[in-house]
Amino acid sequence: MSSNAPKPTLRLDWCTHEAAKYAVEHWHYSRKLPASKTVRIGVWEGGLFIGCLLYSWGSNRNLPASYGVAQTQCAELTRVALRSHAAPVSRILAISVRMLRKQSPGLRVLVSYADPNHDHHGGIYQAAGWLYTGRSAVNEAYEVDGVVMHKRLLTGSSYGRKAPPMPVTAKRVVPMQKFRYVMPLDAAMRAQVAPLAKPYPKRTPCAGTSTRDGAPVEVGGATPTPALR
Repeated sequence: MSSNAPKPTLRLDWCTHEAAKYAVEHWHYSRKLPASKTVRIGVWEGGLFIGCLLYSWGSNRNLPASYGVAQTQCAELTRVALRSHAAPVSRILAISVRMLRKQSPGLRVLVSYADPNHDHHGGIYQAAGWLYTGRSAVNEAYEVDGVVMHKRLLTGSSYGRKAPPMPVTAKRVVPMQKFRYVMPLDAAMRAQVAPLAKPYPKRTPCAGTSTRDGAPVEVGGATPTPALR
């Protein structure tokens, strides 16, 4: 394709649960939707559905309090599930934030995590102007078939009340702490969060990391995706 060829038209819109489920199962390493209620933003390029971004309350119920806000004023970007595409993920992310702010004017702060265990350092957040505020706490994790996953993805909180047995191939590991990024949505919150900002981390390749569907490895979310970050 010529470098001068027009890029396919990018469009973001609200998407169905079924569309989000398909995107996560095909283009996100977790293969699972978040357990909590989500806001689903679909992404189309050239008229083709290429994935979605999911915002939710996230798994840490104490997170909003750490910023002095109510739970309804804080959301977490928990999935970025995208197949190969032309538009920069930072642009897709920025558009999704504008949509979310318009839909939920009471929101004051967004949080997301980049997982170095999957070779993610948060490049898309850096490009989109999010603030890096340090590492998350160390959580219990397991490696299943070469993929490191938080215990929640393998047990109850991701499946509802009836949790399936731990996979026989699961091996407990000590994962690296995730990189935490914050996007304040009003001037007062930005002033509050700004002192917490730290220099952006640089990417450190993680052995054994691969791509899927031709998508870049770098992705994001509480439990990131192999597509774009």
